[in-house]
Amino acid sequence: MKISVHAKPGSSKGPLVEAQSDGSYTVYLKARAVDGAANDDLVAVLAAHFGVRKADVTLLRGQGSRHKIVSIDL
Repeated sequence: MKISVHAKPGSSKGPLVEAQSDGSYTVYLKARAVDGAANDDLVAVLAAHFGVRKADVTLLRGQGSRHKIVSIDL
């Protein structure tokens, strides 16, 4: 399954996943966007939310952006 994600690194709300009405997700992360820490945190938060292993979550596009396309093997 491919999903569109808007990441919000350095958020005090995180970790939190919110589904949007358009089918995308907003993910609030505690980790800051430094040295890939936010991307690692994003993978862990999405894996926990969908109940899969971290290895089943892959960033397809947007490694350096807040808007990302993520693949999740359910």
